Amino acid sequence: MSKNSKLIRPISTSSSIEVRYAETDQMGVVHHANYPIYFEQARVDWLRVMGMHYQEMEDKGIFLPLSKLTIDYKKPARFGNILSVKTILNILPSASIIFDYEIRNQNDEVLTLGQTVLVFVDQKTKRPMRCPQSIMDLILKAIPTD
Repeated sequence: MSKNSKLIRPISTSSSIEVRYAETDQMGVVHHANYPIYFEQARVDWLRVMGMHYQEMEDKGIFLPLSKLTIDYKKPARFGNILSVKTILNILPSASIIFDYEIRNQNDEVLTLGQTVLVFVDQKTKRPMRCPQSIMDLILKAIPTD
């Protein structure tokens, strides 16, 4: 977290994902490569809940490539589990946006914790840019007040 980072009351959403057979190994355990995909789906859901579809953002010339991914595996997810992926924003974005994730199974057991750092990039220049005001406005509007 940089010295200019501004902590906010957490803005969170929850996405439900059922583990598919193709995502597991022979023992029925989710392969580690699937967790970033779960994070991505939950992040796209988070943005949609805030009021903007990911495609709409890209149509406006804003890319959001991943610059850092951290995953802490606590317990394995298994075929048939219904996962709840909580996506949390704790810090106002600048040129980057940081999401925290918590994956729980249907028994409310914490399976995985994670974090992604994504950078706002101008489609034309391919250079980093500050968080667009339209996205910042959606975030500011969503900050819980109670």
